[in-house]
Amino acid sequence: MIELHWPLLLLALPLPLLMRLLPPLPAQTSAALLAPTLVRQLGTVGAPSAAGSGRAGQLLLWLAWLALLLAAAQPRWLGEPATLPTEGRDLLLAVDISGSMEQEDMSFNGRRVNRLVAVKAVVGDFVEQRRGDRLGLVLFGERAYLQSPLTFDRATLQTLLNEAQIGFAGNGTAIGEAIGLGIKRLRDRPASQRVMILLTDGANTAGELDPLRAAELATRAGVKIHTIGIGSDATERDSILGFMRPRSGSDLDEPTLTAIAESSGGRYFRARDLGELVAVYRELNRIEAIEQQGETIRPQISLSHWLLAVAALAVAALAATVLRGR
Repeated sequence: MIELHWPLLLLALPLPLLMRLLPPLPAQTSAALLAPTLVRQLGTVGAPSAAGSGRAGQLLLWLAWLALLLAAAQPRWLGEPATLPTEGRDLLLAVDISGSMEQEDMSFNGRRVNRLVAVKAVVGDFVEQRRGDRLGLVLFGERAYLQSPLTFDRATLQTLLNEAQIGFAGNGTAIGEAIGLGIKRLRDRPASQRVMILLTDGANTAGELDPLRAAELATRAGVKIHTIGIGSDATERDSILGFMRPRSGSDLDEPTLTAIAESSGGRYFRARDLGELVAVYRELNRIEAIEQQGETIRPQISLSHWLLAVAALAVAALAATVLRGR
């Protein structure tokens, strides 16, 4: 839509006609400043006896006057309202895709699924709610890889997470390397916004960087790390040998994950099933809340320059008319 910033200026539109009601100036006998022909012509707007005041000349004068008034009123085109991203955090998600994540000890939509499928479902909902955060994704197994740099594009990040497959990064678990890569991506960001969420179902079995050493580096860099240990603690019966064995959730190195979180100012969470995992991410949404009031703006495009161009063309055409009549 189009709006005028100073619409009251249009009240000056009949001003040239009102000038005709003023008494004429007394005749001057002394020499006065000689004005160009065009200026004299503009000074007689609305006067039927003005030199060169044919119908075309009068229309051009009124067109120029109207265009100048509209330009002074500052017309502008207003676009649709748009909400700017709120001032959130730089939040990096580190997800374990090692071989142990294939363990099917989670229930989703009434069926047994492996841990990675459950993580994709829950983290996908978490990502959707983080409007205003810049999110990044690290996938790690035997090595850690940056799958998505920090971005406001949540849809692309979800796609990249959903495309992750178990074993793509090897069967080991390089927790220290995942933290190191996260520090590298977050250390140059504003100090109050550096947050990392690391999810794993095991202990550090690969990589050259010790997790506790990586936690020290994170503390120095001001990166807060929340750690999540996933996997059931229940036992299962071996269908062939007939004896009970613990599920691989018992491989979790909870003391190390707790130490990583506490040393960096974060928290350690335990998720033994899908319900607990959902509760973990709800709690993370609460303690790492972002502002809900986003700034709304409407794009504005000024139209004054087009009206000034119209006025200039009208004056130029009038000048050409006056010059031809000389």
